[in-house]
Amino acid sequence: MLRLSFITCALLFTGCAFGTSKEIKQAEKLLEHFQCHNIESSQMMHSPIINYYEHALGNSRQKVEAYVQSYKDGDILFHEPLPDVISVEYEHYKEACQSLGGLSQ
Repeated sequence: MLRLSFITCALLFTGCAFGTSKEIKQAEKLLEHFQCHNIESSQMMHSPIINYYEHALGNSRQKVEAYVQSYKDGDILFHEPLPDVISVEYEHYKEACQSLGGLSQ
């Protein structure tokens, strides 16, 4: 009975590891899209709203990088799949980029 429990747990953890590995690869692929092109910050007048959007760009990318690293370290942070969480964060990133006049390629 103990052996059966051990085998079941081992299979469960192995399945979770492979599922998480796939999620990490998808998340890393999504992370590549976190690039804001066609903005010239040297040409912009710096105002509180510009500062907000610039901060939002950096903050979104940093959060996603931290999420991916946490998953690589074995920490599961969300009940949703990691790529879904990153997709939502990417929408925030894209909005901030567009607000600064940039468009993702």
